[in-house]
Amino acid sequence: MRKKLPSLAVVGATGAVGTVMLDILSKRENVYGEIRLIASARSAGRKLWCRGEELTVVELSPEAFDDIDIAMFDVPDEISAEWAPVAASRGAVVVDNSGAFRMDPKVPLVVPEVNPKDALKRPKGIISNPNCTTLSMIVAMGALNRKFGLKELVVASYQAASGAGQAGIDTLRAQITSVSGTNVGDSARDSREVIKDFGPFPAPLALNVVPWAGSLKEEGFSSEELKVRNESRKILGMKKLKVSATCVRVPVLTTHSLAVHAVFDKKVSRKKAQEVLRDAAGVELMDDPENFIFPTPADVVGTDPTYVGRVRRSLDNPKALDLFLCGDNLRKGAALNTAQIAELVAKEFAN
Repeated sequence: MRKKLPSLAVVGATGAVGTVMLDILSKRENVYGEIRLIASARSAGRKLWCRGEELTVVELSPEAFDDIDIAMFDVPDEISAEWAPVAASRGAVVVDNSGAFRMDPKVPLVVPEVNPKDALKRPKGIISNPNCTTLSMIVAMGALNRKFGLKELVVASYQAASGAGQAGIDTLRAQITSVSGTNVGDSARDSREVIKDFGPFPAPLALNVVPWAGSLKEEGFSSEELKVRNESRKILGMKKLKVSATCVRVPVLTTHSLAVHAVFDKKVSRKKAQEVLRDAAGVELMDDPENFIFPTPADVVGTDPTYVGRVRRSLDNPKALDLFLCGDNLRKGAALNTAQIAELVAKEFAN
């Protein structure tokens, strides 16, 4: 007898990531029975399409998780912190996309291409999804680590406005509109005279780059920079991995980019690294600089893989690589990885 397909709840279905999630669920293999959409009281009653079916959004409540096997949370940290344990207490395996549980030692932090077995160890009934910046590089770095043994990462991120949520997208669009067709002079400084609303950013983003993402933490580091460090260590199972990150916000709507200097235990060549990346699941090698072929956000937005280009062996260290990566922060960086984790859990039900 065929086993019943597990039921799935999508919490935060009406948000920016939730919208992408519904699109992903509609396009990937169907491994679920009922899909239930859950959101705040103000969104309850809305009709949304998923897998060719019109579904009605229900209000977030304890009862909303009755008879749910897997619950994906695409909501802010404080909502997940309150409601993920509620869903788990009612029998659902929670896959949480927020930062609420990422560094909890009793909650696995999972990237299916890197550490899928960690999803089986979830004493709190919760699995956490990494930060979008970490996810934009970790699949590629995981593949290189398996081959060459990673020792150190020096990372500069170029993060899209959508990493700050819908407010970031709306702010950048408004700023672009305000400066377009306006004589703002010859420098980014002049944009301050035109742009009055910085939104979630500490400075104008249009015609500018802002070396800040997140909140202030110890020793002048931002929360985003520490996430890259701490989450990379946890995902790779390398507690002492050296990681230094500088996170920069750039005037791009969607897709994060990173310039990475990676140091390994073994000697590495450009050709060998390209071979590893070409064969790695979830990675697309786009590396022909002689013909100006390398990934940019414009190439990558709306796609699922991590794209890698500009692969070079360091001129000063035969055990080091320099490379450039791009990943859609709303897809693999958020919704897709969550969906892939949930599919791992769904396979448990099938077995």
